[in-house]
Amino acid sequence: MSRSIARVVCLAVLAWLGPVLEASSAPPAPRPARARRTARTVVPHDLRVKPEHSTRAASVVTRRDLEERLPRSAPDALRFEPGVYVQQTAHGQGSPYVRGLTGQQTIMMFDGIRLNNSTFRQGPNQYFFTIDSRTVQKLEVLRGSASTRYGSDAMGGALLATPIDPSMQLGARKWQVHPRGMWRSATADGELGGRAQLDLSYKDKLGFFGGVGYRDVSLLRAGGHIYSLADGREVKTPLFAADGVTQKGTGFKELTADARLVWQAHNKLRVTFAYYDYRQSDAPRTDRCPPATAPQTECLTYDEQYRTLVYTALDLRDGPAFAERLRFTVNYQNQHERRRYDRGADSTYRIIGRDEVYTGGTGLNVRTKEWGPAGKLRFSLNYGLDLYHDTIVSKAWNLYLPPVNILSEGSRGQYLNGGKYLSSGLWTEGTFKIFDRLELRIGGRGAFVTANAPGDPKTLSAGVDKRWATAVAGGGAALRLVDGVKWIVNLDQGFRAPNLDDLTSRQQTGAGYQGENPNLGPEKSLALESGIRVERRVFELALFGYRTAIDGLIARAPLDKANCPPGFETGCAGSTATYVLQNLAGRSFIRGFDGALRLFLPAGVGMRATIAYAWGDGPNAVPGATPSRVPLSRVPPLNGTFEVSWRAPATGFYAATALRWARKQDRLAISDVDDQRIPYGGTPGFAVVDLRAGYRWQPHVLVAAVLENLANAAYRYHGSSINGPGRGLNLLLEFGF
Repeated sequence: MSRSIARVVCLAVLAWLGPVLEASSAPPAPRPARARRTARTVVPHDLRVKPEHSTRAASVVTRRDLEERLPRSAPDALRFEPGVYVQQTAHGQGSPYVRGLTGQQTIMMFDGIRLNNSTFRQGPNQYFFTIDSRTVQKLEVLRGSASTRYGSDAMGGALLATPIDPSMQLGARKWQVHPRGMWRSATADGELGGRAQLDLSYKDKLGFFGGVGYRDVSLLRAGGHIYSLADGREVKTPLFAADGVTQKGTGFKELTADARLVWQAHNKLRVTFAYYDYRQSDAPRTDRCPPATAPQTECLTYDEQYRTLVYTALDLRDGPAFAERLRFTVNYQNQHERRRYDRGADSTYRIIGRDEVYTGGTGLNVRTKEWGPAGKLRFSLNYGLDLYHDTIVSKAWNLYLPPVNILSEGSRGQYLNGGKYLSSGLWTEGTFKIFDRLELRIGGRGAFVTANAPGDPKTLSAGVDKRWATAVAGGGAALRLVDGVKWIVNLDQGFRAPNLDDLTSRQQTGAGYQGENPNLGPEKSLALESGIRVERRVFELALFGYRTAIDGLIARAPLDKANCPPGFETGCAGSTATYVLQNLAGRSFIRGFDGALRLFLPAGVGMRATIAYAWGDGPNAVPGATPSRVPLSRVPPLNGTFEVSWRAPATGFYAATALRWARKQDRLAISDVDDQRIPYGGTPGFAVVDLRAGYRWQPHVLVAAVLENLANAAYRYHGSSINGPGRGLNLLLEFGF
C-alpha cells in the first residue's frame, strides 16, 4: 500500500516538474493569475455558498454565519442547519445528531482528516467541541450514509470542517502582515475570553496563519426549571442554585493554539504544515455533578480534555489526467482525558481516570480530469485511500484522602490498557454528466478494520482480537428538470465496525452503568433519500425525504446487577439502572424529512427557514418482551428554525431575528426511561427567539451582538443534561489591519 502511495505522489510531482525544467532555460513567462485567497474573515456579499456535495442533502455554515450568530462552540454553530439537533451532557460538551444518529455513528473530518477514534462514545460527547470555531472558515453538514467516501462511522452523515488558510495576498509590498485581536463576553454564563491571531504572507509564495485563544466560562444561568410531561414535577437534573436559575455543574476553562504554514512551491503544488491544540479544564459533567439521587457534594469533573492535531498536506492542482487534483496527508493526533470523581464529603477516597488515544494516519484523495465532449457525456473519477491506527493508554486510581494519602492503581481503566485499533480502506467514486441534464454518481469502498486489546483476568475483562473486512457501495442521480431545479435520488450503504469503547469500556452514562461486550458485530445501514434542490435568483430550496435501515444496531440492553463485574461493584450495583451493549436482532429504521428555504428580497432583506423530523424504531433489546419494537434512543423531535435578516453593505450594518423551536419528544427507548437527562415522560417542546445586530468595517472592525432567548424561556434540547441559556447578551469585538 505504501509503495502505491509513493508511486502516485511521485508521478504527480514529475508531471509538474517536467514543465518547470523545460522553462528553466527559456525566457521567464508572465505568472498566471491566481484567484485571490483571503482568510481575514472577509465576507463576500454573495450569500449563495454551495456545499461541496451538491448532489446530496448538504448545507454549509459560513465564516459570516459564525461571526453573526456567535455560537459558543463548533456544535453550537450547527443549530440552524436542517437535520442537525445538538444535545449537551455538559456546558463544555456538545454532540450534533444528524438524522437521528450521533457520536460513533457520524463522522467528523477536519481539513480532510478523520477525527473519530476508537474511544468515541454512543451518546452526546465532547469531541466536536474540541474544534475551535474561531479557526474554521466553514462547516459543511452532509446528511445521510457516506461510508463510500468517509469510511466507518459515516452512517448518519459527515461533519466537515475547513480551517482558515493564510490570505497570501498579492500587493505592492512583498510582505503582508495582518494582526487581529478578538474579545468576547456573554452574560448568561459569565464567559470572558479572546484571541490574538496573525495572518502573515510573503508575496503569494509563503503564508502563515495562527493564533492563541482563551476563555473562562462560569455557571450557566437558564430561564428557569422545566417540568415532566408525565406528572408535571420539577426535573431534578441539573441541580439549581438557590436563585432557581443558576445551574450547578456547569462552566469550564479553555485554551487554544493553532499554527498553519503554507508554502506555494509551484503554481501547481502547495504544501501545508499545520498544528491545532485544544485544552479544556475544570469541566463538570452536569448530570453527575451531582447525580440526581446522590449527595450534593458528589461530582464528576473532566480535569483535562485535550486534543492535539499535527499534520502535513500536499495539494496538487492541474496535474496529469489521472490525478488532475491530488491531496495527500500524513497526520498525528493525541486525545487526552483526565477525570476526577469526588464521591461526596463523607467519602474517604476519590476516583481518578486517565485515557490517552494516540493516532497516526494518512490519506490520499485524487480526482481525475473530466473526459468527454462538452455538453454531451462527461466522466470523471475520484479515488483514494485512508488508514488510521490508534493506541490506547487507560489507567484508573483510587486516591485515599488525608490522613491516609495513598494512591492505589486499579487493575484496569475505563478501557483495556494497551488496546489497538486499525481502520483502513480503498475507495473510488465516478461521476457521469449526460447532456448537462443528468448527473450520475456511483462508487464503492473496500474496508478493513482490526481491534485488539489484552484481557484482564482480575476484573473478568475478556481480551479482544477482532477483524472485519467489508465492502459498501453508493450512488445517485441528479436530474435537471429546468434551469435551477434538480430532482435528486441517492442510495448509499453505511457501516460501522465496533470500536474499543463498545468492546472494552466500563463507564457511567446518563442512563446508568454500561458494560462492554467483546463479541459485538458491525452495524450496516442502507439510506435512501429523494428530494428537490432549487436555485433561483430570489430563492433557494432544498427538501429531502429519507429512510435509513440499520442491521445489527448496537444498543443498550438491561443487565442483571448480579452480573456486575468485580472491581466495578460500586459503580455498577450502585446505579439505578445497569446495561450491556448488544447488536439488536433485526432491522432498525429511521425515517424522516429535512430541508431549508432561503429568500433573497429587495433592500438587503433575507429570510431562511429550516425544518427536520426523524422517527426511529427497532427491535426490543429484551428478547420476547412486548412490545416487540420500541423507539430508538434519543431521536430528536420535530424541530426547525426561522431567520429574518437585513444588511446594508454600503454602511456595514446588519440586523436579524432568529427563532429556534422544537416539539415535545415523548417517544422514549428503554434506556431513555431511566436516563436522568430526560424528564419523566419525555422532553417538553420550546420556542426561543434571538436578536442580532452588528457593524462590519471590513477588514478592520467587527462589532457583533446577540440578545439570546429574548423571552427568557426555560427549555432543553432532548437528551441534554442542561437547560439552554436564559436571556443574555453575547458580544464580540474584533480589531485588525
